[in-house]
Amino acid sequence: MAVALVAARTLGRGLGALGVLLVLASLVFLALRLLPGDPAALILGDTASAADRAALRGKLGLDLPLWRQYLEFVWGLLRLDLGDSLARPGVPAFSEVGRALGPTAALAGTAVGMGSVLGTGAALLSVGPWLGRGREWVHRGVLLVAATPLLAFAPLVTFVLAVRLRWVPLPGDPGSGASGLLFASGLLALPLAAQVARIGRAALLDQARAKYLDVAHAKGASPWRVWVVHALPVASTPISVVVAAQLGALLGGAVVLERLFERPGLGSLMLNAYAARDIPVLEASVVAAGLLFVIAQSAAGLLQAAVDPRGRT
Repeated sequence: MAVALVAARTLGRGLGALGVLLVLASLVFLALRLLPGDPAALILGDTASAADRAALRGKLGLDLPLWRQYLEFVWGLLRLDLGDSLARPGVPAFSEVGRALGPTAALAGTAVGMGSVLGTGAALLSVGPWLGRGREWVHRGVLLVAATPLLAFAPLVTFVLAVRLRWVPLPGDPGSGASGLLFASGLLALPLAAQVARIGRAALLDQARAKYLDVAHAKGASPWRVWVVHALPVASTPISVVVAAQLGALLGGAVVLERLFERPGLGSLMLNAYAARDIPVLEASVVAAGLLFVIAQSAAGLLQAAVDPRGRT
């Protein structure tokens, strides 16, 4: 009975995720076709002949009725075949996306890990006894970072650390390797860390009034055992929720950082496809970004259910 219930919930979540992806893909399809202007003219420019525009419209299926275009779009989506890239003829759009997914997943995944660890550590330092009055300064620093947009401090930090001090690789350095990934991920992790620290601090302060912590204190448990072993697992539910909620903003920040650091990835691919009016690649990359978001949300939900039994009901 329990196995059947879990299977039904998993199936329901899977169907829900597919529904979200279909809605997102449909919105992208409509946005690219219903906006004013002829996509073929935008791609080829004003100097293209009418015959060339008609040929491109036929290649993209833009000469078909909208409902036929949509059905062929959905069918192509199911087969992972939205056509070839217009910028690189002969290369399928999803192949371009597949090459870009790895760097973006590495950047976002590393940032999530760093942001979660840094934010949880800051939350513990801002409520625990280790820093004395200094814990209030940790909280003020967290609020400052949380209130500052990534785009406001990322270029300044990059200029100081990469150009002035030469502590990290310069943006666009092809040999930056792991250090370049860690620096970009660290910048991307700061807003997430600030949100995790803010919510984690509130959750830990709420747990500070719980009776089980008084019992732990009475038994002579160390501050580390009281806060990390007893209080943190209970407070981890809101932390996992805020991590899941920030994933969308984190993927958006990845687009900005990929452009700032001239790194390959899904964000750079989308911007280049938009600039070149490469419709198949743009559609495929937006769908892939939505898929990443859905997978990340599902993983956060599973993590939350694993940490807090109340999430399984």
